[in-house]
Amino acid sequence: MDSFADDLRYMRLALDLGRRGLGNAWPNPAVGAVIVNDGVIVGRGWTQPGGRPHAETEALRRAGEAATGATLYVTLEPCSHHGKTPPCADAVIAAGISRVVAALEDPNPEVAGQGLARLREAGIEVETGLCEEGARRAHAGHIRRIRDGRPHVTLKLAVSADGKSGLAGRRPVQISGEVARARVHMMRAMNDAVLIGIGTALADQPLLTCRLPGLQKRSPVRVVLDSKLRLPVEHSLVETARETPLWVIAAPDAPVDKEKALREAGVEVVRSGRGEGGLDLKRALSALGEKGVSRLLVEPGPILAASLLKAELIDEAVVIRSPAALGAAAIDAIEGLPLKALTDSLKFRIAAQDKLGADQLTVYERI
Repeated sequence: MDSFADDLRYMRLALDLGRRGLGNAWPNPAVGAVIVNDGVIVGRGWTQPGGRPHAETEALRRAGEAATGATLYVTLEPCSHHGKTPPCADAVIAAGISRVVAALEDPNPEVAGQGLARLREAGIEVETGLCEEGARRAHAGHIRRIRDGRPHVTLKLAVSADGKSGLAGRRPVQISGEVARARVHMMRAMNDAVLIGIGTALADQPLLTCRLPGLQKRSPVRVVLDSKLRLPVEHSLVETARETPLWVIAAPDAPVDKEKALREAGVEVVRSGRGEGGLDLKRALSALGEKGVSRLLVEPGPILAASLLKAELIDEAVVIRSPAALGAAAIDAIEGLPLKALTDSLKFRIAAQDKLGADQLTVYERI
């Protein structure tokens, strides 16, 4: 029982360490690793910015010779293939690790159990499945991109007590309080990219950066869905494109001269296929997946929120509800649908709740 309790404690620590890389490790998964020898933690690691070095390599470097005969706790199966770095499985074997506890087998077909098999062949004791559910949550973006070719999509909605998101005439209004806004900035830091539609871009002039003290450099790539390339070069997003990356996803027939102007301003323009009424959302998300984005935060207006919901492209939703109402004349948070179409849907369940000052945060995850 004590041994299991220790294993659980160390794996939970590995999961906590891995979260440090969320939003900063892509295109690689944000893995955490802990090395323990005779009850003493001798090495810790998490995936470094840009995805390298890997968590196991970092932990082994810090452990040094103390890794010999130790146990490695890792949130995802050590890789077994040669990419931009040598296989972590080989490094684990060379370091003399005697036991590996992995929370989750890597769904990447280049790994898919081969790393664990290599460890077993080398005589290392291997156990899997500890904290598996937590690891699946932590690596949801990696799993989604491998399996479906698109990022894990988290929808963020700030709504009034009566389910509204803006004033009549689509005028923006500040709904949530300071504590909730700080949480949203942290969410940005923990995602690879943040996405909005062109309507929100033009109406709100958002920066979409993380402005928490010390985390400004953790701002995600900003992405705008703009089928006709209506985003002006004088826009605040474009004016800061050389400081924080900005990608604009446009339709194949969007004006070439507008693309040229945006590119000259430092914007990356991505062409994607058209769908009914605008861009094909599935193809747009796939384009982001091809560029390595695995965790995508969407801060939509009502139209984009409705489109994503109808297309069943929302994996997780964070709803921040204010205690104040905006009234019947205000606009719905989801175009043409009540908020209950999301919050009471049988396709979602409540995963977490939190109180943020006067606001209530609820996390819904797709079942």
